[in-house]
Amino acid sequence: MNVTLAVKQYVSKMIESSGPGMKVLLMDKETTSIVSMVYTQSEILQKEVYLFERIDSQNRDNTKHLKAICFLRPTKENVQHLIQELRRPKYSVYFIYFSNVISKSEIKALAEADEQEVVAEVHRSSMVISLLSTPIFSPLTFKEYPGGRSWEPSVLPRVTQGLTSVLLSLKKCPMIRYQLSSDMSKRLAESVKQIITKEYELFDFRKTEVPPLLLILDRSDDAITPLLNQWTYQAMVHELLGIKNNRIDLSRVPGISKELREVVLSAENDEFYANNLYLNFGEIGTNIKNLMEDFQKKKPKGQQKLESITDMKAFVDNYPQFKKMSGTVSKHVTVVGELSRLVSERQLMEVSEVEQELACQNDHSNAQQSVRRFLQNPRVNEIDAVRLVMLYALRYEKHSSSILPSLIEELTRRGVSERHRKMVQAVVEYGGKRVRGSDLITPTDAVSITKQFFKGLKGVENVYTQHQPLLHDTLDQLIKGRLKDSQFPYLGPNSLRDRPQDIIVFIIGGATYEEALAVYNLNRTMPGVRIVLGGTTVHNTKSFLEEVMLTVGSGGDRAQGSGRPPSRR
Repeated sequence: MNVTLAVKQYVSKMIESSGPGMKVLLMDKETTSIVSMVYTQSEILQKEVYLFERIDSQNRDNTKHLKAICFLRPTKENVQHLIQELRRPKYSVYFIYFSNVISKSEIKALAEADEQEVVAEVHRSSMVISLLSTPIFSPLTFKEYPGGRSWEPSVLPRVTQGLTSVLLSLKKCPMIRYQLSSDMSKRLAESVKQIITKEYELFDFRKTEVPPLLLILDRSDDAITPLLNQWTYQAMVHELLGIKNNRIDLSRVPGISKELREVVLSAENDEFYANNLYLNFGEIGTNIKNLMEDFQKKKPKGQQKLESITDMKAFVDNYPQFKKMSGTVSKHVTVVGELSRLVSERQLMEVSEVEQELACQNDHSNAQQSVRRFLQNPRVNEIDAVRLVMLYALRYEKHSSSILPSLIEELTRRGVSERHRKMVQAVVEYGGKRVRGSDLITPTDAVSITKQFFKGLKGVENVYTQHQPLLHDTLDQLIKGRLKDSQFPYLGPNSLRDRPQDIIVFIIGGATYEEALAVYNLNRTMPGVRIVLGGTTVHNTKSFLEEVMLTVGSGGDRAQGSGRPPSRR
């Protein structure tokens, strides 16, 4: 199950079905993002698409020699824009595709507006699609998801639409399980089921021996994973630099050249990125070094030894002709160089070791000493210091010797802003023991630290990666038939007794790239199992804490049934 491939195939089918001839793609803001993430401009030009326009643009020219392929979300605004378009058509013929179900009354309104009979086809519900953030699908951007303890009236339909879009694009009519401790999970499950029941003809796919399964979870069950520093390439980039529609803003990098202020990292169009997506930081550095040495061998002169990321950046800058040949290499050397600078500047290797101890061990004495030591270190970034206190608060929330008040005082002495200090308690309110429906932290379960040494490139040091997100354990139990119905009930009377094969996981409150890595590893190691991960957004620490503050700020707990004690798996 590959959502990106399903999107690309559908867009291709949509374009090709209009036949030969010059075409314009008429889209909205969201569908523009979808197409741009699966196709490069050169690829789409090869399909005779020569113009890209927004349906809401008021300054489009009449180009009657072009066919219009309209790819739109079925919103009231888009339907109204389309009605106005059909009353005064700018193109010779229109092929209309909606990204989800559109009502028959809106179809009628479009037909009445088509007085010049320029509409060739209308697809009431296409092979629908949601926004992508490879390898995690998300129907919303972070700014569109307001957080909170209950669904806002405008958000639940949007998320339902995005999730049913993915199901249709993958041709799956699933059984549904949801997290019982989360009222939001239950409401989303019911909303999706309602659409499937109402539009049963659209979901009438060929039956499989084992039905697919949709599992709906809540982020508040695991508030630890989004707080941890990451050490695989894609996750590091999102954590330290941020990924938005596959684009990375490098404009603040010291000495950055104009052409590298914004770069695109797409596994679809960048072989190096695709091959290194899930590799650790040390391996990435080694692979970049090897790649550059391969390029060096092609040059008769200018051989020089590459010992560090700094050497590699200097090499690229000193050879303009090489720079021209190796845009991909230049891009990744710049990105990894900036990651390396931030890791060193913020002492993230050392901070991460303590984070991993807090997340995976049960040694309160050592934990409090480690956190105190880093709070007293002036080189530790403010947000990293707060993050350590947050992890301590979640890990030792109920410990009889908790020193959390003292750590908060230490943050005050450091000059940490009041907003950041308030985040510590907000995280506990958001995902503490009272809210969780599962055993995120088990006092008797002590995990020893495994230090992994990655050598081969100066400037890339040791990393610690022993933490596994709760999602890994949840999916492992699901696949093995051990996930308790009392915690994750089925919606409806039926239940799945066979080992699930096709699993779509959706996390309300957002997924992370560490969880995408867990899904990737399960797909590799569990023969016959195919898992797709989605969420209301894709978090790094910054966006997660913004959501925590929004959620806790609106009062109450996200998990509406959280008054009961956490159940054990």
